[in-house]
Amino acid sequence: MLKQLKTISILIILLLGISAIGSWYSQKGEEVQGQLLGVSTLADTATFENARFISLPAKLDFAGEAMPLSNPDVRERMDREIHINTYWHTNTILMIKKANRWLPAISAELTKAGIPDDFKYLVAIETNFKNDTSPRNAVGFWQFLKASGKEQGLEITAEVDERYDPIKSTQAAAKYLKNAYNKFGSWTLAAASYNRGVAGMKKAMEHQKELNYYSLLLNEETSRYVFRIVAAKLILESPADYGFGINENELYQPYETYDIEVTKSIPSLVDWAQQNSISYRQLKRHNPWLRTDKLAIASGKKYIIKLPK
Repeated sequence: MLKQLKTISILIILLLGISAIGSWYSQKGEEVQGQLLGVSTLADTATFENARFISLPAKLDFAGEAMPLSNPDVRERMDREIHINTYWHTNTILMIKKANRWLPAISAELTKAGIPDDFKYLVAIETNFKNDTSPRNAVGFWQFLKASGKEQGLEITAEVDERYDPIKSTQAAAKYLKNAYNKFGSWTLAAASYNRGVAGMKKAMEHQKELNYYSLLLNEETSRYVFRIVAAKLILESPADYGFGINENELYQPYETYDIEVTKSIPSLVDWAQQNSISYRQLKRHNPWLRTDKLAIASGKKYIIKLPK
């Protein structure tokens, strides 16, 4: 009997120990999860988890044009996009980090061109601030096709493709958007046309006899387009409100570079990079518009190459 009691006591002690260890691992797991999500404390992790019930602001607008949230259809479409982007964890965390690097420069170019600042968030939903190439061969931050890029003044050759230049492609996008606004008289329709095209939007409006983006029956991508931009705007302007307590030192910083003007052909960009005390990788990182390992420059032409400080 005494042996049985001792055995039971030992089992109880073991169970209590296992329970304590499990509790410790659970707490450490939450801390690790918080670090992976970019949040700094367990309280921040709790905030992130509690963000599952998101209430839309009473009023929303895009580029100063009100979004009719009193319309149940519009409200539900907006509700969908803010939830999708809030819980698209990895993508949204990286979006917030990269936005810190690129939004100031993009915003400055749009302001110079007279384009509302809200359009800077278009890049977030198009490419998440990456120089991507789409299945339809749209390229760069602003996803220009070859023909449309050339139409907006971008140089596109075998060696140089300015669609990959974040600043020059922003300037080209501003030209497109200004032209679209002049045609539609609405920044919301201009934004939608960036996805569907000016001709495509005009055709839909004429066929359905509607002048308002929110009243049009459009293809899935264009129908969601403005809502996705506004969702990115909400999250990037107030990430903590949507559970993203990312430490400031975790945000990607703008590149610090200086310009070198080149007027003579460079037969080997690898050698040229070495001569300027940087790697070929660094050269391409700061000048993604250079598409090969050489650069031919016609007489009287010049290029600006950025080098890291």
